[in-house]
Amino acid sequence: MVRNSGIPQSPPVLCIVEVWDSSNLIVVTMEGNYGSWPFLMIILVMAWFGEAAEPTLINAFAPKQSWPLVINTWSFTNATEKAWDILFNKRGSALDAVEQGCTVCEVEQCDGTVGYGGSPDENGETTLDAMIMDGPTHDTGAVANLRRVKSAISVARKVMEHTVHTLLVGDQATQFALSMGFKEENLTTSVSAALHEQWISKSCQPNYWKNVEPDPTTSCGPYRPFTPKEKNLKQSVRTEGKNYNTHNHDTIGMIAIDEHGNMAGGTSTNGAIHKIPGRVGDSPIPGSGAYVDQFVGGAAATGDGDIMMRFMPALIAVEGMRTGLTPIAAAEVALGRIAVYYPKYMGAVIVTNIDGEFGAACHGFDTFPYSVANTALGTVTVFSVKCFA
Repeated sequence: MVRNSGIPQSPPVLCIVEVWDSSNLIVVTMEGNYGSWPFLMIILVMAWFGEAAEPTLINAFAPKQSWPLVINTWSFTNATEKAWDILFNKRGSALDAVEQGCTVCEVEQCDGTVGYGGSPDENGETTLDAMIMDGPTHDTGAVANLRRVKSAISVARKVMEHTVHTLLVGDQATQFALSMGFKEENLTTSVSAALHEQWISKSCQPNYWKNVEPDPTTSCGPYRPFTPKEKNLKQSVRTEGKNYNTHNHDTIGMIAIDEHGNMAGGTSTNGAIHKIPGRVGDSPIPGSGAYVDQFVGGAAATGDGDIMMRFMPALIAVEGMRTGLTPIAAAEVALGRIAVYYPKYMGAVIVTNIDGEFGAACHGFDTFPYSVANTALGTVTVFSVKCFA
């Protein structure tokens, strides 16, 4: 749909056209105006399939703006409540809502997968990844493998606001944080130390190594490269999914739209438990962990980051909406691309367009909960979507 063209238009209408031929269902999703190209496309589709085509027009409506809005992954409702308070009660900015909402999860250590004291790496250390992205400017700040500083998303915002860089990593990110006034402190807790000890006692299982010796499925390292005479690298990579479940990669990803229609997105996580030190996942990568386009919408992802970051699902979802897909359809397309290569992966995407219509999709779980607040709902509400595959 053309926005701000200066040409008077009828209200935008979302069209989902289902066309059956003798063996296939073709779904065409379009957004446009009565008398414009989407409706011409319906005629063309019918002409192409001839008498076999049985088109059904469903879910046609003129979307209404629903601002402010906040949506985030999982049932991290305290984070949603904080962001909603910033947006609705304090009439604050989307950036402030995302930063402070995700900060709640960092402090509360949501599911042990956000903030300090969770997901120790192979050395027993907790490190943090985070990013924040501003819709109106497209500016982005991120940190990865941040050590000894708790407030990851706030450090990411400092990267965005006080440098021309996008991503800082490791000890250098820590040095930057200290120069910005953040406190250096130990991120290990009795809980994360116990998790590490239990992992060592189980011969370092599970882990993320492959094609090394000694055998990583039965022993700890140190490892050295080993190339078997016969190997299937694609199959080897696909086994990564065994290291993930709904309790060890619960990144918080959040998208907010304030009362002025400005959008922001952000993520925060302590990454994959027992990861190889130095590993960076999808969360701090713009377009993978989260992405916002002020003229289209935003998306955030959670799941098997090592796989998902290869496909940029947040960006793909937003670009899907740019072509006219609904938020739900855009999320499904983004995840479906990954499933072609990795049919057993686990992941989910939350999506909202700039008008405040929202939805989600998931793969590899049974169901996926996500939290939303807007003026229509009146309070924080947890939705749940059934996953495919």
